[in-house]
Amino acid sequence: MVKYTVILVPEEEGGYSVEVPALPGCYTQGETREEAIAMAKEAIELYLESCKAHNEPIPEEGGVESLVIEVKEPVA
Repeated sequence: MVKYTVILVPEEEGGYSVEVPALPGCYTQGETREEAIAMAKEAIELYLESCKAHNEPIPEEGGVESLVIEVKEPVA
């Protein structure tokens, strides 16, 4: 088993977009959070299958750190 960090971004029009930072170009989306996660899993599996089929190395998760940074809102 391998693990990858995914970034879920709620979209204004609804649903979520998903990015997998360790896998360049690996993006997907879903109407619900659950669907977005399921789609991310499928996208990752397809990405890794493609790497294997083309004799490319399987990318490893590395150095990803997630933070929430609080800043002051500008005063009007």
